[in-house]
Amino acid sequence: MSERLNSAQPYALGLFRMVVGLLFACHGAASLFGVLGGASGTGGTIDSGTWPGWYAAVIQLVGGSIVMLGLGTRAAAVVSSGSMAYAYFKVHQPDALWPMENGGEASAMFCWAFLLLAFTGSGAFGLDRLFTRRTSGQEHAAAERQTPVAA
Repeated sequence: MSERLNSAQPYALGLFRMVVGLLFACHGAASLFGVLGGASGTGGTIDSGTWPGWYAAVIQLVGGSIVMLGLGTRAAAVVSSGSMAYAYFKVHQPDALWPMENGGEASAMFCWAFLLLAFTGSGAFGLDRLFTRRTSGQEHAAAERQTPVAA
């Protein structure tokens, strides 16, 4: 059973990445455009340029979209994880120690999910794998053309 689960790991990781990225992007879209219930479920938006909410929403929308597509996953995941760590420690943690008490469950979960993706990469179904495969194939073909023939 362990071998079967191990063989499915890249696909499970790819699905995990897509779901986490989509959910994160939805948070950003809600705050920036007032869709899906809007900012804080009020139907409104966050005023442009306000610190830190508007910048966090931009990171959520852009970072979540990039992670969902699997293009530059590790870099986007590091930025997104840091954004959520900041949100947890500056916004939620001063109210209470535990996430259940301070309303910071989503921030904590996103922070750790993105940190995991920063270390594991995109898994299957990511666009970065497509470009990596194409690039390594081109480099291999170029190396074969430049290999000197022994006389």
